[in-house]
Parts: sequence; structure tokens; C-alpha cells
Amino acid sequence: MRAEAVIDLAALRGNIRALRARTGSAAVMSVVKADAYGHGMVPCARAAVEAGSGWLGTATPEEALGLRAAGITAEQARVLCWLWTPAGPWRQAVAADIDISVSGEWALRHVLDAVRAVGRPARVHLKADTGLGRNGAQPHDWPALVAAARAAEAEGLLTVAGVWSHFACADEPGHPANASQLAGFRTALAVAEAAGLRPEVRHLANSPAALLMPEAHFDLVRAGLAQYGLSPVPEIAGPEEFGLRPVMTFQAALAQVKRVPAGHGVSYGHSYVTAGETTLALVPVGYADGVPRHASGTGPLWIGGKWRTVAGRVAMDQFVVDLGGDRAEVGDLAVLFGPGDRGEPTAEDWARATGTISYEIVTRIGARVPRRYVGGDGGTGVAEGAGG
Repeated sequence: MRAEAVIDLAALRGNIRALRARTGSAAVMSVVKADAYGHGMVPCARAAVEAGSGWLGTATPEEALGLRAAGITAEQARVLCWLWTPAGPWRQAVAADIDISVSGEWALRHVLDAVRAVGRPARVHLKADTGLGRNGAQPHDWPALVAAARAAEAEGLLTVAGVWSHFACADEPGHPANASQLAGFRTALAVAEAAGLRPEVRHLANSPAALLMPEAHFDLVRAGLAQYGLSPVPEIAGPEEFGLRPVMTFQAALAQVKRVPAGHGVSYGHSYVTAGETTLALVPVGYADGVPRHASGTGPLWIGGKWRTVAGRVAMDQFVVDLGGDRAEVGDLAVLFGPGDRGEPTAEDWARATGTISYEIVTRIGARVPRRYVGGDGGTGVAEGAGG
């Protein structure tokens, strides 16, 4: 293949088991939004269920419905979807037994309209805005939302299956917002309980809180980045210190190797010029494949047992590496990032080199990069494009 992202499902299952060991009685939701952070939604969801995750988390309704269409039933895993607009699709979600996040009375009205049209009750999770400022009901709107949901529940139109919120600064231990949000969430829970709600799950913790804030675990933690073997708090500890292993390896076959003289410009703009006679290798992936253009002159990779650096600008489909006096052959493997076992860069190394976070590095790997699944294929072998 020109390039591929190798997805180690055994590592993913191991990561989930490691997270479950840290969260005690709290269940683990495997967050598979954004094509499982670029790893392939359906294969990763199946592997997560195999590892004991009874919950799957998605952002968009299309993602949630895609899991059901792939054959993942409500008996295997509850699916929560949290990013809704008035367009829905509300009826399809209710019919597919998707748990629907509700952040305001407008959304609750859409859910109830769908319930009446479909003829079956819905499962909703009421979301409180405890300080992140995105979705969720503000404290002054929360009692009315809770009351409306409780009234609908009393009519048999829905079940309030969850009450939840989301941290803003859990990746910064000791940040005052963490204590404030935890207190705000406890207050929101008290309001819900006083109104007569008895949710199945209360959930607040994301990956960093799952790893560092046991007081925030409640009944369920939502594992996103951590289940893919990357540390959400790299300045505190790497994945190995949490018992995690990176799941994705991104690699490509060299498309050209040639000798060039000193003073030879490389790639657009000639931001890199060879200092002496040297060997250039062409790596056939670029920003259309998810390689950040910011990696120009800085992106690390592994060729021939050595750490290399992108020479010149990253183009749409390719970039160049200066191998110096070393030899290589067309077809030799260039590893952009992986677990780091062989000395190759990791996604965190790419994040540091390009001034971003590892979440973005793995999530942006493009649809034209095939995913190849190893370690138990999650129901598939090779998925063309962005994964199953």
C-alpha cells in the first residue's frame, strides 16, 4: 500500500481493561465519535464491547445510527449521542433505541414529538452546563428542564437514563474550575433527585478525569483519547505510566529515492536547500492525508532505523526527507508515528512538533488512508478509507 494506518485492536481492548481497573465500580463508556478518533468507528466499537464496555459515545446522530446499522444492538451496548440540532433526526434515533442527550427544553420538545410519532418511549440524558459553556442547561434553566423531563417520565413518554456534564480543565489537575464544576454537578444532581428523578447513570469524567480524579467517577466515565492509548495529560505522565498502549501506527512506503547535489531546493518555496550532496526520499502522504502542514521542517519520522525530519514544506500528497549519507530503496517503510517501541516517533511527538495535541494528530488522518486491523479484527480486516 502507498500508506496505511495500522490499528491494534488488542491494544485497544487492553487499554479499556486498564481503564476499567482504575475506575472501580464505575462503568466505562467508549467514545467512538469522529470515526473513533480516526481509528475506525465500527471495528473499534466492536472491540470495545468485547473488552467490556457496555456504553458507546458519539457526537452526531449519524454516528450513533451507524453503530446500530452495523449490528451493535442495545443489548450489547447503550449508545449515547450528544450533539443535536433541530433537524435531528429525532424519530430515527428514538426508533433505534439511541440514548439522546438533552441540553434544553427545545430539545426535549423534539424528543417528545418523536416519541409520539414513533410510538415508543425515549431514553434521555439531561446535560447540565457546570462551567464548560458549551452544551448543557445553565443553573437558572436547570430546574425547569428537570421538571419538564420528570413530567414526561411520569406520563411514560421517556426515561431519564442519565444526568451528566463535561469538564473544561480536567487535564490541568488543581485548576479551580475542576472543584467548581464538581460542586456544580453535585448541585444539579440534587435538583434532579429532589424532583423525583433516579437516573441509571450519573457521569462527568472524561479521559483525564478518569485517570486523575476518582472523586468524579460517579457511575460512568467516558473514555476518549485514553482508550486509544494516548495520554490526555502528557506533561504529567505518558501512556505507559497509565498502563496504556498507542493503538495507531501511521506509515507509508517510500515513492522515490535519489541523489541530489548541494544547493538543491526541496519542495515548494525552497524553504529547505541541501547543504551538500545528499539522498532525498519521497514519502507519499501529505496534508490531504492528515499530515499537518505545520510539520514542514519539523515533523519526525522513522526510516531505516533512524529518526528523521520533514525537509521543506509538506505538500498536499507528499513530503521529502533528507537522508544525508544513508541509503534507502523505493518501497522502504517510513513510520510517521506508532507506539514508540522501535524508537519511532509517537503521535505525542508529532503534536509537540506541530504545536497541537495528540487528539488532533490521530483524528485528522484522512479518509484515503486505509486502516488495517490487527489483534483481532473487530469484524473486519482492512477497511478502505476511514475505517469500517
